Amino acid sequence: MILADSGFWIALGNRRDHHHAAARAAAERWSGEGFVSTLPVLTEVTHLLSARVGIRQALDFMDAIAQGACDVPPLPDNALAHAAALMRRYSDLPMDLADASLLILAEHLDEGRILSTDLRDFSGYRWKNTRPFTNLLLPGM
Repeated sequence: MILADSGFWIALGNRRDHHHAAARAAAERWSGEGFVSTLPVLTEVTHLLSARVGIRQALDFMDAIAQGACDVPPLPDNALAHAAALMRRYSDLPMDLADASLLILAEHLDEGRILSTDLRDFSGYRWKNTRPFTNLLLPGM
């Protein structure tokens, strides 16, 4: 399973997004492995799609998730306390709850491959304190 950040989903659902073509290509290339994300990410995506593109795109996104486009497993019991600690640690970026939830999920699944348009933050975050993420959406950037 490949971690999917908000920027990936937003680019996929918005034809005018600068990363739309890359998101479509990544979705086609990596769909066989499956995507995994978190409820905070889904919340952020539906809010931003509604605000930037329209409610229709937000609803289409939620329909796709409900039909299995992405797995949304429960986070560990200590996720809220861990998220707060991570947000403090990365407050210089700053880290939001959606990003913290993905870092926690990476640690839980032992998976550091991610689809994200957020190059600055995900190039600085370290899961399990030392492991960098591998961004499959925008490699080499």
